[in-house]
Amino acid sequence: MLNHYEAAFVLTPVLSEPQMKEAVDKFEKLLKDNGGAVLNREEWGLKKLAYPIQGKTTGFYALLQFDVEPAVIATLETAFRRDERVLRFLTTRLDKYAFEYAEKRRHAKTASVESAKSEEA
Repeated sequence: MLNHYEAAFVLTPVLSEPQMKEAVDKFEKLLKDNGGAVLNREEWGLKKLAYPIQGKTTGFYALLQFDVEPAVIATLETAFRRDERVLRFLTTRLDKYAFEYAEKRRHAKTASVESAKSEEA
């Protein structure tokens, strides 16, 4: 049975934009290779950290929402721990209410992007 999950993680700020995208791609590929389905991917960009981590005061924030077997979470978290680009991560299983909220948020985001595109045209 697939569960709904969300993984938020902070990458080191010394990465370039392509390196940051490649790191997120790596974790997305790991999920897909283990039978998961990535529902949403958000890259929030470079943000200030609430407190310094490994001497760094900023980091690239990213979020993945996905459906996967519970056993794959251990594999994903091991990959987070082994990757020196990851400063912090948090993986959360979404209950039905959190999943519904995430769906609404995702649809609202795509609707606002589509309306912005139609206004440009």
